[in-house]
Amino acid sequence: MASSLSHFPILLVFLLFTAFLSADSQSFIGVNYGQVADNLPPPSDTAKLLQSTAIKRVRLYGADPAIIKALAGSGIAIAIGAANGDLPALASDPNAAAQWVNSNVLPFYPASKIDLINVGNEVLLSNDQGLISQLLPAMRNVQSALSAASLGGKVRVSTVHSMAVLAQSDPPSSGLFIPGFQDVLKGLLAFQRDNGSPFAVNPYPFFAYQSDPRPETLAFCLFQPNAGRVDSGSGVKYMNMFDAQVDAVRSALNAVGFKDIDILIAETGWPYHGDSNEVGTSVENARAYNGNLIAHLRSMVGTPLMPGKSVETYIFALYDEDLKPGPASERSFGLFKPDLTATYEVGLTKSSQTPSTPTVSPSPKPTSGQWCVPKSGVSDAQLQANLDYACGHGIDCSAIQPGGACFDPNTVASHAAYAMNLYYHTVGTVPLNCDFSQTAMLTSSNPSYNACSYTGGST
Repeated sequence: MASSLSHFPILLVFLLFTAFLSADSQSFIGVNYGQVADNLPPPSDTAKLLQSTAIKRVRLYGADPAIIKALAGSGIAIAIGAANGDLPALASDPNAAAQWVNSNVLPFYPASKIDLINVGNEVLLSNDQGLISQLLPAMRNVQSALSAASLGGKVRVSTVHSMAVLAQSDPPSSGLFIPGFQDVLKGLLAFQRDNGSPFAVNPYPFFAYQSDPRPETLAFCLFQPNAGRVDSGSGVKYMNMFDAQVDAVRSALNAVGFKDIDILIAETGWPYHGDSNEVGTSVENARAYNGNLIAHLRSMVGTPLMPGKSVETYIFALYDEDLKPGPASERSFGLFKPDLTATYEVGLTKSSQTPSTPTVSPSPKPTSGQWCVPKSGVSDAQLQANLDYACGHGIDCSAIQPGGACFDPNTVASHAAYAMNLYYHTVGTVPLNCDFSQTAMLTSSNPSYNACSYTGGST
């Protein structure tokens, strides 16, 4: 055989598939709803849009009552935010915290499913020692106000951090917080452990690629076929930057004694446009990152340090925010346009969230009349990476093992073609699943031969 293939246990494959079919299993997929714009659609239209998708969570940076009210009865969980400027009052006066909860939570709950309050955003990076010292008292007062309103344990209280609070993140097993932040973080984490709230952080593989713009780094960041990166400390091979960044946070939490604190991804995304000096900003890359991230979360594979579960993740962002300052990329993260059409397809619509049934036989039945095959001229090394990637993501590659109907010819090219097509038809027949770092294409010509039948057609 051209390669040694790894396969998930049958039970895991079954669980993966049932996760696709259950809408509830996707309750970890959320989106950020920023409002630094002058062209956003009415909240009622946005609520209808969200209900037409697989998005189950929305994060607001404030607590806009019109949006919260529009989401009433939708079943969509809502994270609201207290601004950094609110911290002094919330920290110094329990009555101010009670009033904040009375104004921003109680009038809407439980019809509007508010389940998280983020108190402050990236406060530690402000370098304002006064503000930093007020963060924990503000969180405590908000928690007390919720408990007084009988919402303790129903609405979580957290705060959002930048990845820059880590002094070290590569390799993931060496993840450590900046020493100067550790005392503050230990206080915050002790409070969060006591109240069952997650550590919220903003990992962006996009920025990692900007600092290391090599082709192999792009594939690693976009969840595309790549050679992987071995953690020199643990020996674990990482196949994507998202898992590596999340596990670096896990290692940092473990290092300060908080192995039992969950992680929440408050922001992650990829811009589809940028200035001429912003490498990697394109529709193709944004589609690949967000689409593959969603597929990764839905798979329930988890990360090497947190296997078998998906982290609650909020994609940045629902819409572009055209009034944001900075480079063009800052205004180009939106999954949807103001007219409610998709900027690009990532498999979030309810009609696209359920893929075709995974193949359990080397002679699958026709499904779409299209096949995913390698482009001409692709190197054996790239085809091997595609083969390893496809067969390592839960598909049944037994047909290209010795004795299988598609084992012969025993070449990398033949085996990769079978696996890539099966991957495309297993995870969902959308173009991004037949990308493979731009080395694959769709064809209407059936590649089946002899007794080897490719999904999508028959011999």
